Amino acid sequence: MNAPEPMDRPYVGRWWHMLEDGRLQCDLCPRDCRLHEGQRGLCFVRMRGEGEFRDQMLLTTYGRSSGFCVDPIEKKPLNQFYPGTSVLSFGTAGCNLACKFCQNWDISKSREFDRLTDQAAPGAIARAAAQMGCKSVAFTYNDPVIFAEYAMDVADACHELGIQTVAVTAGYMHDTARREFYAKMDAANVDLKAFSDDFYFKLTGAHLAPVLDTLQYLKRETDVWFEITTLLIPGHNDSDAELEAECRWIVTELGPDVPLHFSAFHPDWKMTDVPSTPTKTLARARDIAVRIGLHYVYTGNVHDIEGGTTYCPHCHHAVIARDWYRILDYRVSGDGRCMECGGAVAGRYQEFDLKKAFGPRRIPVRMAETSH
Repeated sequence: MNAPEPMDRPYVGRWWHMLEDGRLQCDLCPRDCRLHEGQRGLCFVRMRGEGEFRDQMLLTTYGRSSGFCVDPIEKKPLNQFYPGTSVLSFGTAGCNLACKFCQNWDISKSREFDRLTDQAAPGAIARAAAQMGCKSVAFTYNDPVIFAEYAMDVADACHELGIQTVAVTAGYMHDTARREFYAKMDAANVDLKAFSDDFYFKLTGAHLAPVLDTLQYLKRETDVWFEITTLLIPGHNDSDAELEAECRWIVTELGPDVPLHFSAFHPDWKMTDVPSTPTKTLARARDIAVRIGLHYVYTGNVHDIEGGTTYCPHCHHAVIARDWYRILDYRVSGDGRCMECGGAVAGRYQEFDLKKAFGPRRIPVRMAETSH
């Protein structure tokens, strides 16, 4: 494997324009940050340059990561995108949302660039994924929207080697950037954090509508395989009424075949006074979603074999039985057919050998150690 490509000069980012008052506006996401020379956006990693770069947007985390790790694809979570395969995962620092309940806050809220301990150019990441036998590379831990140019370049390098790409994101992005970004992605897990704009505004500092726009765009205008995750926070987004509204919207606007994951909250960041999500809440949410018509509904962050298993929507047999990230049984053909009834199972599949499933392992990777 070759050494990482050099990245010495500041990386000039995309999606911005100058305003008449002399400020530079970032056009990446709906925050529309307007910046003076040397000022950073809310995400902290996109900044207006100084000196020779004073009239340009810089991406300060290009080529720098908070760490790399090989995970099961189900951990993203993606249950119907090449199940049982491994994915090389990495993130950078910062975030364009301000979630008070962030469960990766040490990375997404980071203002210390010494957390970015590993460096890798796009080609080095793709080669490392190939060397380790990964089916895909995931942009995760913090939101890839804010390092979109880096993720897109990595995606190009991955595709040259036949490796798939995955975005794990909150979906908070303007249309132009969104179209260019998802043209490079093969799959996504989108956090639909609640189905209330009041929740989004008070607990994330953002708004619901742009996230719904992203989901509709993915469904209507791309071939990206995507799944949705909603973290259920007791007393904030777990009422029957809100869950029913969310599920009806998904069925109506996206269709019943989009997988939905309900994940358990644990006290963290600025919401340590809120209790963990009871398992009965996850079961109730799953029951609501199934009753309304969603075909693939999962529970996460808890031990629940039923809630982790994929069922055929036609004959209702368990076609991919899971215990956490371990696949117990696999009954889907390489072309996505139930081996019991022959009905189509939505997703992306390949010929599968249960003995070769990656399983629940987590393998930290130092990119410097794979670059020779």
